[in-house]
Amino acid sequence: MKISVLCFDCSDNAAGRADLLARLLRSAYDVEVVGPRFRGDVWAPVRDGRVKYRTVPGSRYPAFVGTVPSLVRLADGDLLYASKPRPTSYGIGLLARRQRRRPLILDIDDWEVGFFYRAGAWGRLGRFLNLANPNGLPWTWLMERLTGRAEAVTVASRFLQERFGGVLVPHVRDTDEWRPERHPPDPGRARLGVGTERVVMFLGTPRAHKGIDDLSEAMRILARPDVVLAVVGCAPDSAAGRRLAPLGRSVRLVPDIPFADVPLYLAAADVVAAPQRLGPDTLGQVPAKVFDAMALGRPIVSTRVSMIPEILDDSGVLVAPGDPAGLARAIAWLLDHPAEAAALGRKARERCVARYSYAAARRVLLPLVQAAIDGPKHQ
Repeated sequence: MKISVLCFDCSDNAAGRADLLARLLRSAYDVEVVGPRFRGDVWAPVRDGRVKYRTVPGSRYPAFVGTVPSLVRLADGDLLYASKPRPTSYGIGLLARRQRRRPLILDIDDWEVGFFYRAGAWGRLGRFLNLANPNGLPWTWLMERLTGRAEAVTVASRFLQERFGGVLVPHVRDTDEWRPERHPPDPGRARLGVGTERVVMFLGTPRAHKGIDDLSEAMRILARPDVVLAVVGCAPDSAAGRRLAPLGRSVRLVPDIPFADVPLYLAAADVVAAPQRLGPDTLGQVPAKVFDAMALGRPIVSTRVSMIPEILDDSGVLVAPGDPAGLARAIAWLLDHPAEAAALGRKARERCVARYSYAAARRVLLPLVQAAIDGPKHQ
């Protein structure tokens, strides 16, 4: 039995959720990820992983019209699982289902239209008129209106569940593979080039809504020569890298790494920061780095946004979003209270094993997928 996981852009971090769904399903099915590549090769963190990718180069309209038949042919699984309500994933799924009768499930891990709303009214209007982008605002808005066409819906947060319905399948991690005792800190610290310094780590794509600028300001406020900020997933020559450059020797920038190397780097962190901002693009979003850190038992500081307070409960330190001074104080407390910080890390690990592990997700996801396969096919 084959499942095609449809990713709207295999060259971007959108592949992260698609890859996770594929890894969860590989235990029971033949799975591959299908989708366009708009920015070159398959996204580096998943490129050499265990999941198979079948992709085609992406483009803008009208040229992209010629690519659609190729994507529909590649979506040849017995079940289609579209990651995100975007035209080049869910839209392709709807077309493929129309050609060959098979069930279609939709996964929603972000409020996609919310990403366009952060630009304000005039910016929103301009994006709505950008009809050449296959995943632009008008086409994404249309996909959201068609979510009820799927046989089933899975969502990554309670905000999304309230908005779209469906079954909650949060971001999860392989807690059997990611055991703290398997990953000592020294190899990662050597890669970062740190000696006795304490390491505050931001893991993932350093975008504004993820609070990277707040974290940079918090480090400036902290101003401790014994502390460095490691940003893993940030090329030094990128726009974010250039914004972080003024931190000088107190910052380490590491380009995208394979998912398999994430535990190596995380083990080097004394504190993992996920300072999510509050906005239309983060209302339904939970950063995957929170689950990474929980699985490895690392002390976490994050913000009161979306489901983060529920996920961490009392196993991490929470501050208000958009408050660099409060973030700096929280980081300092964790660094200055290593015993308490380690206890929080252990509690986070226990919580991840119980609620946010592969095993926990499969108990929900596999019966839903099998029910869709066994049920009546739709056109």
